[in-house]
Order: sequence, then structure tokens, then C-alpha cells
Amino acid sequence: MTDALTDDALRALRGRDAELFSAVYQAYAGQVLGYLTAKGVTDPEAVTQDVFLAVLPRIDSITGGVHGLRTFVFSVAHARMVDDHRRQSRAPEQCEFEPERDTRESSSAEAEAMDRLAPGEVMALLDILGEDQREVLTLRIVAGLTVEQVADIMGKTAGAVKQLQRRALITLREQSAVKEYVAP
Repeated sequence: MTDALTDDALRALRGRDAELFSAVYQAYAGQVLGYLTAKGVTDPEAVTQDVFLAVLPRIDSITGGVHGLRTFVFSVAHARMVDDHRRQSRAPEQCEFEPERDTRESSSAEAEAMDRLAPGEVMALLDILGEDQREVLTLRIVAGLTVEQVADIMGKTAGAVKQLQRRALITLREQSAVKEYVAP
């Protein structure tokens, strides 16, 4: 394949950077894009632009005429292709989320706490709470009722039940931290 750019044309354009760059870009951009596409670069158009941005500042210092210029342009293209492949190999594989294939399940914090504690321990922990807090936790965690159901049973608002539950859990957490700190 013969280049549209000749050694004579290259010499004639020296010193006129904009025209020289335009001629080099027109002569090699299509070939560089084809090379990068064939080599599996993720975004060959963007990498082609990057190649020519790297070539532009050094275009006047390239020796060897058109052959040297072509070699330089494709050596930069090759280096950018290698960089892209390295980046691809380090990046995690991207795949779409498919909810029907997701088998993960998570239980509530209350359920996990109940699984870890023996019934005697649960009763001992509940004994440190006030009557309303104990009732809320028993109905919410042990009986598995909703906040609204507990509110109806206790004759309180849903907000009051949430507040009682929050305070009860904080008390239990603090009590558990004290036991761990004091334990031998």
C-alpha cells in the first residue's frame, strides 16, 4: 500500500504544524483506527485520537521521512493498544444484573440475634428492659408482628412503638457491650 503522504510533501510541510498534522492525520487515521479495531481495543475511535495527540508534539522531530513517521505513528498505536488490553484485564467483568438468578437471602437483625441466643439468654436480656420495651420486643421479634399491629395491641401510635423498640435495642446493645468489656 502506498502512502498518500510523500517524503517531498512531508518536507514541504515542515514548520507549518497545523497543515502537517492535518496531512499526517488524513494519511494514517483510517489505518490506525482499523488496526485498533482489529486488535480488539474497547473504544478504537477514542484511542485513535489519543494516538494522534501523542504524535502531534513530536511530529517535527521524527526522522526517516514518511517511513519513519509511519513507524512512529504505529508504534504509538501499538503501545496504546497494549495499554488498553492491560486496562481491560484489570477491570472487573461487567454483566447485567438478573434478579431472577440472584439467590441471596438476608434475614433481619432480629432474626439473627434470636438464632444466636438461647431462650434463657433471651429472657434474661428482656428482664433488664422496662415493661413497655419488653412487650414491644416480644411482639415484634418473638411474635413477628408489624409495627402497626403492635401499636394496635398496645394502644399506642406506630411512632411510639418504633421509639420503644429503638430504645430497647440500644439498651440491649449497651448491656451486651458492658458484659463483653467486663468478661474475663
